[in-house]
Amino acid sequence: MLPIYKRTLKVVGIGLLLGILIYIYFLFNPSQHSFFLSCPFKSLTGYHCAGCGSQRAIHQLLHGEWMYAFRLNPFMVLSLPLVFYGLGTKIYNYLFQKQHRVQLFYKNWFIFGYFAIAILYWVLRNIPYPPFHYLAPIE
Repeated sequence: MLPIYKRTLKVVGIGLLLGILIYIYFLFNPSQHSFFLSCPFKSLTGYHCAGCGSQRAIHQLLHGEWMYAFRLNPFMVLSLPLVFYGLGTKIYNYLFQKQHRVQLFYKNWFIFGYFAIAILYWVLRNIPYPPFHYLAPIE
């Protein structure tokens, strides 16, 4: 059993995350507001980083626009099943006091391979010729 302060911290964290998602869904459209800072990498270099377009993609996903979200950041959209699987396992462990681990996430080949794909995606999305320019976010 977790101490009360750890449980409270987790509940507050989940509430904060849900509050942010509700805010993004109803009140905040990243395409129309500049509430968040722009990407520092893009501001300095003019090139897209691997995460460029993610805020707008999350907004579109919350509204059910999967294809538009994919067009903004395909790597982030394709990574979501891994994120949800990992979070689902954590939530399951928390609710049922289990200690299941996603073994894949602890394999060196997976960690290095995933980051290699992210770096390759980062480079390829900045090539201004077909088919690579389709990886860049819609402006």
